[in-house]
Amino acid sequence: MSNPNHENGENNENDNEDLLTLSLSSNSRKRPATPSLPTTQIFMRAPCTPSNTNNINNAIPANSNSQPRRCRRRRSAFEEKSETIPPPFPWATDRRATVQNFSYLIENRILAIKGLVECKSCKKKFEMVLDLRNNLSQLLNFIDKEKKNMHERAPKVWMRPVLLRCEGCGEDNSVQPSFENTKKKNINWLFLLLSQMIGCCTLAQLKYFLKHNNIHRTGAKERVLYYSYMCLCNQLKPYHPTPILDSNTTSSSSCRP
Repeated sequence: MSNPNHENGENNENDNEDLLTLSLSSNSRKRPATPSLPTTQIFMRAPCTPSNTNNINNAIPANSNSQPRRCRRRRSAFEEKSETIPPPFPWATDRRATVQNFSYLIENRILAIKGLVECKSCKKKFEMVLDLRNNLSQLLNFIDKEKKNMHERAPKVWMRPVLLRCEGCGEDNSVQPSFENTKKKNINWLFLLLSQMIGCCTLAQLKYFLKHNNIHRTGAKERVLYYSYMCLCNQLKPYHPTPILDSNTTSSSSCRP
């Protein structure tokens, strides 16, 4: 007869061997790697001061979608427009929107004032010549007669000047000053004054003139145009017997009698 205890011992040894084999086979399998969590960059914004502005800007991640703040560059003193320019005409000074006085023109025999004009109908351009003495005399006589009725506003004849007849096509009231490709600093102010066609200028051109003569330039065109005529007359005839421009209108010596 077989011994039961002996059989139980053999069975236990077999079970232990099976458990050892199972344990070794389980440990030999690779465990799946645990996925790593994505790292998040966290930045704390400090109060913006001149000392830490650069540090804050450097802390922005490279992959950030925010655009850098554009800084407006201030115009330096060298980039400001100079008040002096090359004289655009023999009867103009080296200052913007300023003409020579009558005495200078007579002494230098600048008696014929030329200007470029254009026909509104046929678009023909040609040069017009004005006599300094005759045209200025007509203008000053008109001002002496009508100034008290103007009330610092340009009369209708200045607001809507009667234009000349075109020599090319024969169209009446069609010849006007030509401003094509003309910068404001190169406007022929004396020609416009003597021909009494300053009213053909735009409001922006008139304000440019008043700006560089330190004259109040707000208001309707009839007032801005009036000041433009008066200031040019004072530049040309600063010692005219009748005061042309009131002393409280301007702080500039260029238009003061």
